[in-house]
Order: sequence, then structure tokens, then C-alpha cells
Amino acid sequence: MGSILKHIKDLSEKYQDEWIRIRHHLHRYPELSFQEHQTQKYVSHELGQLGIRELQPVAETGILAVVQGHNTRGKTLILRADMDALPVEEENNIPYRSEHKGIMHACGHDVHMTCVLGAARILLEIRHLWEGRLLLLFQPAEEKVPGGAKQIVESGILAEYKPDLIIGQHVDPSLRVGTAGYRPGKYMASADELYLTVSGHGGHAALPDKVTNTPYIAARLLTGMEELVENRSPEGFPSVLRFGKIEAKGATNVIPGTVKMEGTFRTFDENWRREVHERISGMTQTMDRQYEAKISLEIRKGYPVLVNDPDATRKAKSYSSAYLGRENVMELDLRMTAEDFAYYSRVAPSLFFRLGVTPPEQTVIHPLHSSRFNIHEPVLSLGVGHLTWLAYSFLQEK
Repeated sequence: MGSILKHIKDLSEKYQDEWIRIRHHLHRYPELSFQEHQTQKYVSHELGQLGIRELQPVAETGILAVVQGHNTRGKTLILRADMDALPVEEENNIPYRSEHKGIMHACGHDVHMTCVLGAARILLEIRHLWEGRLLLLFQPAEEKVPGGAKQIVESGILAEYKPDLIIGQHVDPSLRVGTAGYRPGKYMASADELYLTVSGHGGHAALPDKVTNTPYIAARLLTGMEELVENRSPEGFPSVLRFGKIEAKGATNVIPGTVKMEGTFRTFDENWRREVHERISGMTQTMDRQYEAKISLEIRKGYPVLVNDPDATRKAKSYSSAYLGRENVMELDLRMTAEDFAYYSRVAPSLFFRLGVTPPEQTVIHPLHSSRFNIHEPVLSLGVGHLTWLAYSFLQEK
């Protein structure tokens, strides 16, 4: 295994210029969720250049490609890369800066696609050494609820292939180059959007018998919902319910006829998630009757809890230790952020890990989703090689 590992490292470094070329193109021409038409064409072209002909569109603007090992007796493994960019105006002064105004790969999806394309190239070169089936899943719309993963799962295409494992990688600027992070079991939270409107009779604040006190009702609802989550959340996993937008177009002496609130609810327990939805709905109905106001509530159910398969995580940490060094494999904390990769973890054993992209000497770290986010480009050869090694190692398992 040691000689193969070294061979993979050598190949990943040999083709570093290719990885940079691919990543620069993808970064220069980002596209928003479900608009990844040119990205789809470009990725299809790159796959064709590798001799991969078994391609099919998924979720409108995505691609599923199939690569066979030297025989098909082994496992079926999926490598997933998200494709979409964010509505962010890039501020980096770089030659490959985004040419699409107001759109940027501020979350590293250009890196994810590059790494999967790179892993495909290397695994094709060493195809005589592995058996089974490798699926390359380029998935659109990770950044927009309900997400491309949900469409792909509901289409039934994954059930046709019966994957033994689905792997997703995400860059992490809080981790240094040369490191990878894992967490078995529950890792990322579910995410729901709440839209609440309180309506009634607006009017002069000095005539309380003539108006509906919509701001007061909205405030009671807000505090009641947040206290519900803070006081009754299950032990062991955090929950958050917060309203980040409140719109009440009144004045010091004018009660508005409508107050609107928008918020988010996140948790790590699906049963508690359902219970909160029911309790919030009941709370709004009760206050609607109590204050003779019209209260409407919309809960847009977002991504579920992301759960990493414990056995696959344990093995991946061992494989990563062999490639990166044991001291460079990190244990991750729970994250209240959400990922639509979570849908895959509900239908097949899944593994979602983090790749460090910040050099040790860098003191200012620009976070994901920011206009100055970027990576240390030597990480591309490491990211490609590491992902290739993970895929090869899992395909070798009996």
C-alpha cells in the first residue's frame, strides 16, 4: 500500500498545473444555484477529455459520471462535488477573479469540483489496481433550499446504483494546509426558515381600543418561541431559534397594521425538530384567538441533520493519517451550519469531511461566504491526492 500511496502523491503533484487550470476556470465563471449550465458543459468536457463517456444529467444542471474499475465485483463509491456559487461580489485582486458581477465561488465549490475531477484522472491511470465502480456526482444548488441533493435523492437514481459509501469534501479556512477534519455521527444541524406575519387594525397608538397591538403580539410570539427552544431542548445537542429580520412600519404614535418576522431554527434532533414545528404552530393559533389578530406562519423545512457513518469515519481517519500524518487529522466540533449533503446520509452510508486550506504563516483568515475568501493553491495537489487515496482505500475494502 505504501508504494501506491507514494504513486498517488507523485501523480497529484505532477498534475498540479492541471488542477490550477481547472480551478481558475471554474472560479472565473461562477454560476448561481440551478443556473450552472456553463459549469455543467465545462465539467462534461473535462470528463470527456479523460475518456469518461457514461454521463447523465441530474437535478437539471448536475452530472453523474460512472467509472468502472478493472472489474465490477467490488464496491460502489460516490464522490460528490457541489457546483454552485454565491451572490457575493468578489474583492480579491487576482488574475482569475470572477468575471460574473455579483457572483463568486466564496464557499470553495470550485475547489471541490477540481478535486473530484483530479481524483477521477488519477484513479483512471491506476484503474488496473482497483475494482468496483466509482461514481462522480457533480451536484447543483447546494446553497439554495431545498437543494440539489434532495432532488437527486428523490429521483431514485442513487437507489439504482446502491452505493456502499458517499463521500463529500468541504474546504475549511479555519484548518491549516495539510490537515483534514472528521466527526462521526451527528455533525451539522438541520436548518428551517420561519416566516411569520401578524396582521390587524393599524392606527393611532393613543387609541388602543381602536387598533390591534401587532408589535406587542409579535414580541410575545418571538420571546415565547425562543424561550421554548432555550428551555426545552434535549440535552447533549444544541438548538437555536433566532429571528434576524423584523419589519414593523409604524411610528412613535402609529401602530402598524402588519408586523413581519423572519428567522431560523436549527437543531440536531429530528424528533425535537418536529415537536418544535408543532408547538410553534400551536402557539400562533392560540395567540391568534387570544388577541383577535390574524397570524400566519410558514415553516420552510430545510436540510436535515447531517450524520456521518461512524464506521466509515473511523476508517477514513485511519486512511487520512497514512496520507497526511496522524497529527494532521483533526476531530471536528458540532456545527450549527447546515449542508444539503445531509440528504445523502439518510439513504446510504455517508462521510463528510473538512480539508484545511490556510497556510500556517497566514494571520488574516477570510471566512467562507466572504468576498475575500480564497485558498492557498498548493492545497490543490494535496486535496486531489488525499481524496484519491480515500477513494482508492475504500474501493480496496473487501
